[in-house]
Amino acid sequence: MMGITSLKKFVTDSMAVDLGTASTLIAVKGRDIVLDEPSVVAVNELTNGIVAYGQEAFDMRGREGRDITVLAPLIGGVVADFEHTKKMLAYFVKKAKTGGSQVSLQAVMSMLSDVTHVEQRALLNAAEEAHIGKVFMMEEGLAAAFGSGVSSKDKRASAIVDIGAGTTNIAIVAKGTIVHSRSERIGSMDINLALANHLRRHRGLQVGDETTEKLKTDFATVILPTDIGKTVHTRGRDVQTGSPAAVEVTVGEIYPVIESIMRRIAHVVADTLTELQPEVAADIFDRGIILTGGGALLNGIDQYLREKVNLPVIISDEPRYATVRGLLHMFEEPELLAKVSRNEPHILQNSEVPFEA
Repeated sequence: MMGITSLKKFVTDSMAVDLGTASTLIAVKGRDIVLDEPSVVAVNELTNGIVAYGQEAFDMRGREGRDITVLAPLIGGVVADFEHTKKMLAYFVKKAKTGGSQVSLQAVMSMLSDVTHVEQRALLNAAEEAHIGKVFMMEEGLAAAFGSGVSSKDKRASAIVDIGAGTTNIAIVAKGTIVHSRSERIGSMDINLALANHLRRHRGLQVGDETTEKLKTDFATVILPTDIGKTVHTRGRDVQTGSPAAVEVTVGEIYPVIESIMRRIAHVVADTLTELQPEVAADIFDRGIILTGGGALLNGIDQYLREKVNLPVIISDEPRYATVRGLLHMFEEPELLAKVSRNEPHILQNSEVPFEA
């Protein structure tokens, strides 16, 4: 901490950082969201140097140069590749800063409720490498609640289900704190993998990430489609011959593939709701569930969950940004931030060093 006070005159930004499996979002106090890019890097395999970050790297995916590999250094919402994560975060933070400042006075970062001390320390170390002066760690579910409009002073409980690319995080929030939470390493990215497996095994077509993402977001539906015969032309590579190929895929064909993943997510939600105290359960019965995260944008997801858990389900405004905006809100309530942050420095100092890939 020595020297931070003397650097204040050079500091322009207080940041909120939502470092996710699929995307990294950064918001700055007074400027709202300033960065929204995929959490990937393009690496030269010969030199091991990073040649592109974020959107530029993502645009190479599936069409990489001969010696280039596009990597996602976070898996399931936690750091899997420390070296590439810290370099990626440093790049994003530098890009998000204004006025050429070299240090951000403070930042609030999201983390999963079941994150280990080693995983948490990896995030803190990555933030330190990005030249962030002071970092607060905050549970993702609580941030998503605040970003969805839940008041920190509301004594009644609210249920937030945040469906990200690699994780589904369920948080029950009351009076500005989490009264119950659960994280499962399943998310919308599992739908992409299931679609790719289906097309390879049953249609003999190998497709890339861009194709499965487009199928999921632009064509598929979580609920039973009214026109099951609706088709889309899907291109890729023939599994047997290796040649370029295409097949006609119906929405009715891929609906069971997507529903199988959503059924698992719905089961986690329903199972979590059975663990609540009676008064909390009564509040949720009245209020229902708030959906956040990129998975909340899946076509028909609110109706699907409503039928599975028999509760009202609403989708937050701009659900992808709920967590980062909730983090940003904490700068308006510094006392609450101090109360809910989970830095635990005495434990982190004794943690083992995270592995480097």
